[in-house]
Amino acid sequence: MSAPRSSLFQPYSLLQIPAGRKTFTSAFSQTASDEIAAYLFFLLSLFLRRLAGSRQPAAMSRSHPKLKPPPRPLFSCGIFRNCTQSVLSPTTPPSSAATFLQQPSPPAPPQPPSLAAASAPPHPGAAPSSSSSSSSSSASHSFTQWRFPLHHHRHQQPAEPEPNPIPSADSTAAAPVDLAESFHAAELHFAAGEPIPALRLLDRCLVAADPQPPPPAVMSGVVAALRQAGTARVAAKVLLAMVLTEGNRRAAVEAGAVAAAVEAVATAGGAATVKERALAALELLCTVEEGAAEVRGHALATAAMAEAVEGMAGRGRECGIGVLAAIYGGERAAEAPSEVARAVVLALQGDCSARGRRKGVQLLRAMKETGRLDLAVVDGC
Repeated sequence: MSAPRSSLFQPYSLLQIPAGRKTFTSAFSQTASDEIAAYLFFLLSLFLRRLAGSRQPAAMSRSHPKLKPPPRPLFSCGIFRNCTQSVLSPTTPPSSAATFLQQPSPPAPPQPPSLAAASAPPHPGAAPSSSSSSSSSSASHSFTQWRFPLHHHRHQQPAEPEPNPIPSADSTAAAPVDLAESFHAAELHFAAGEPIPALRLLDRCLVAADPQPPPPAVMSGVVAALRQAGTARVAAKVLLAMVLTEGNRRAAVEAGAVAAAVEAVATAGGAATVKERALAALELLCTVEEGAAEVRGHALATAAMAEAVEGMAGRGRECGIGVLAAIYGGERAAEAPSEVARAVVLALQGDCSARGRRKGVQLLRAMKETGRLDLAVVDGC
């Protein structure tokens, strides 16, 4: 039968202990009191350590945002880092308060990686603190490496320089070139139906290299490009660069450069650059007898030259007068039409260079001596 309900809720009292057990109860109470006192002393010392740690100067906390743990002689891993520490028990109080306070304080728990990175990001080239490195042993150093890994892999290796790119035909860098190889490459471009890369290559190499006679295929390609409106500008420049060498003029005449240049002057319209370069090339081609004869025999030559002399200025007008003086000068003045005299007179009355004026006066004098200078035309100007 169960005990009465009131007896179950009676408070425990030492007075209910039999007399034979009072000695054991008194001994137990004394031991518990000692353990409680030791535990309270442990809590007080822990509070004093926390209070002393919170009173560190602000400057030291700023200069040392992360304090490394004290050296541990045996274990350096994260799991057993507290194995060698002496643990205070309530039953084993320290011998004195001074001895207890002299014991090193346990280190603060490591911060999470995110908080550690936000508070003080490690610098790739930063070296460890001198004070901590001088007092730490090999075990504490390994623990430091475990807690704060040294990111040696962040040191960037110097990038290897990239090899120089292979120069192409469109490159504008001035470099030593082999004219024979350039002519061969241009010939291949012309054969493949690619005149623009060939002309750009010739434009660059003819200026930097010594003059050499171009292959007939290259000269024919330049002449054919001069007849096309899309490539006439570059082709006229290349043709002029070629015929600057006296040995190339006869080859240019044989390739049909005279007719192509005359047609370029006649059909260029407002393209003054094409006209000026074509006229300069024509003037040089007229120094060859076959070239001057071909210009005289061209149906568009006289009208195109007269129009260029009247409408252009500067170098274009000078070259136009030079072409007319080359094909109608001296004994050929008797063959000059009247429009030639009119164009030259108008050019001399306007802005004309000294060289153009000198050649114009020579042409008018030759025409006057042969009776081809119509004074009425001159007076009308």
